[in-house]
Amino acid sequence: MRVEVPSGRVSQSAPGDTVFLRTSLVVREDSLTLFGFATQEELDVFGHLIAVSGVGPRSALGVLSALAPAEIAAAVASEDEKPFRKVSGIGPKTAKLIVVSLAGKLSDVALASASAPAATDPSAATAEAVREGLVGLGWSDSDAERAVQDARDAGAPEDSAGLLRAALALLQGARSGGRGVRR
Repeated sequence: MRVEVPSGRVSQSAPGDTVFLRTSLVVREDSLTLFGFATQEELDVFGHLIAVSGVGPRSALGVLSALAPAEIAAAVASEDEKPFRKVSGIGPKTAKLIVVSLAGKLSDVALASASAPAATDPSAATAEAVREGLVGLGWSDSDAERAVQDARDAGAPEDSAGLLRAALALLQGARSGGRGVRR
């Protein structure tokens, strides 16, 4: 039986070797296609990806060939569509739609990769993106970093929009002579 798998994600084996895969059967009017994955996380992410409007099973397989489940979860958590645009067949609109559609749905994948380095920590990536956004809006790097940290300490939402609003409120308060962001 033919099984479509993400390139580079299933261990190389010799012909005749037994390979264990988690599979998903995609039924279309004119075909039955079996997709196989080495890990449960890949299968779960595949299911989420094909649920996104405009993303078919082949495009989802392409995403999983290019990005590990933890990388996909980190990109979605930090609202970064750039990694998806690098995948053949995924344009800017579809990449943005993937990020928006999967927001909050990959937390189990993010938790499974919690042992990964801090660089792939979604909350740290979100904080870094918000800090860069504030610097792009004209605040100094130190003020932006301090505002993001103060907003996180105050319990601001961990999504980038909520964290950005909270940090901006702190920075605006400091500019208008209100309570500053300095400790």
